[in-house]
Amino acid sequence: MQNATTREQKPRHRGPKEPQRNGEQPEETANRLTDKPGARGKVSAARTTPVQPDAPEGRQTSSLNTQRGTKCGNTARNAPVTTAKAKPHGGKLNGIKGETDVRPERLEEGGVQATLPGNKKGKPKARVKDTQEKTEMTKEVEPGASHKTKTCAAKCTTKEPSEEPTEDTRDLNSTLKKTLKTLKIKMTERSSSAEVVNEIIKNIVAHLKYSTESFKNVEEPLRTGSYYENLKISSPDEFDVMIPLLVERAQTEPFGDDGAFYSVQLRRNTNPLNKFQDGETLSASRMLGEFRDEVKKCVKQASKSTPRRTEWTVDRKKAGCPAVTLSTTVQSVTISLDVVLCLMVKSSWPAVTHTGLRIEGWLGTKVRKEFKFKPYYLVPKYEGRGAEEKGGVLAKDAWRISFSHIEKAILNNHGSEKTCCEKSGASCCRKDCLKLLKHLLGLLKEEDSSLDKFCSYHAKTTLLHACCSRPSDGQWSASDLSQCFLALLNDFRAHLRDGELYNFFIPEQNLLSGLTRVKRNDLAERLEEERREAFPIFKKYLSKTSV
Repeated sequence: MQNATTREQKPRHRGPKEPQRNGEQPEETANRLTDKPGARGKVSAARTTPVQPDAPEGRQTSSLNTQRGTKCGNTARNAPVTTAKAKPHGGKLNGIKGETDVRPERLEEGGVQATLPGNKKGKPKARVKDTQEKTEMTKEVEPGASHKTKTCAAKCTTKEPSEEPTEDTRDLNSTLKKTLKTLKIKMTERSSSAEVVNEIIKNIVAHLKYSTESFKNVEEPLRTGSYYENLKISSPDEFDVMIPLLVERAQTEPFGDDGAFYSVQLRRNTNPLNKFQDGETLSASRMLGEFRDEVKKCVKQASKSTPRRTEWTVDRKKAGCPAVTLSTTVQSVTISLDVVLCLMVKSSWPAVTHTGLRIEGWLGTKVRKEFKFKPYYLVPKYEGRGAEEKGGVLAKDAWRISFSHIEKAILNNHGSEKTCCEKSGASCCRKDCLKLLKHLLGLLKEEDSSLDKFCSYHAKTTLLHACCSRPSDGQWSASDLSQCFLALLNDFRAHLRDGELYNFFIPEQNLLSGLTRVKRNDLAERLEEERREAFPIFKKYLSKTSV
């Protein structure tokens, strides 16, 4: 430093140089560094910011000691360098070369007249005449610029959709939550019903093991259905229990084309079930008939031995139904128990299931493999006329494949995160959405008997497919109940419109194939009407339950 002075750079505009003397500054430079009103490019010492030493040539610099009026005879590389800070939107243009400071001065004849840095009297340096050039100009503004052109400002003023819940949304949330509250089963009712069901099942299993020859090899009961999946609504009035019989070295052949029904042939001569084999086919109808007789004997004996306890009755047989249905009354609630005979097959799942159960993106590949190693079950059920014959086998002797044990495992551990719906984790609304859809379908069926062919299994299958398409727990947040329910409802309506709802385990079986297009469209229209009017059927149900 010489004489503690700072060298001043040449001004941008060209003009005659003023002679410089020691201890003096040119009048123009001094003018520029003062805070007088009207000075061009004025810079305050408090607003100057240091810049790296390797600043490009031509950058404006000002002395840190401008108040002393000193001058530096050393190079700018060795002296502190400051740059003029760009002013806000309405201020003067900065004088820093290379920085973009585009501000539209006026808009005339469809063009934007922009004043660029260093343009002395606001002369137009560029005119944008068409929309494409305007857009490009807007995109080229540097991120540091604190202003926008009018074209960009017009875009930025577009209102974003409000995330605040609307009045309709709040009303729908309230209706759905109130409905769910009425569908919740009381703990006292649950325990009372479970107690009497467990008692009769225990008696039936004991009777089959010790009082029959054909069914002495029954396995532990398999409790399935909505009650054991924690999906039962309103009251604990329906239970499903499967009584499995292990069959070894059994050969299964498809019965029909959809992959859901099979004929069974036993290859072990010592199997007590050989008495039910007609030729090379294990007769489902004969087995179910004898099983039904044994259950009747057990219920009759239990009623005599315990007259003061619950008395069960055996309901009339339904065509094609694989269950023996028992009924009783507990605390003024009529309970229905379906006892289902089934075959447990410990072998690889049928080939038609290889492309089913696509839960890799939802529950993971490891879980899918674990499920595939479990046995599958066959229940004595057929569709259509029992006397119909295919490949020498009567329909009434065919068996339908069942994966109800896998459905139960999935729904009881339904989160992509292990802690979903646990105390230490976040809650989802998957089951609540299914309960609401089942309840909605049930109420519509009560009003219109033509919808009887639709069942809760259609709703459950819709949920399983929806969980695979929206696998994240965050997509089923409990706080988004109304949105998630409407999305599930739209899925169900889409299946009805398309006439396609495939079995979750057997992609070749369309669960809607037996329903006419008219019935499917009728239900779809009813669902849409309920959605459009904010579900008046739920409000009507709530008004009845509150009385």
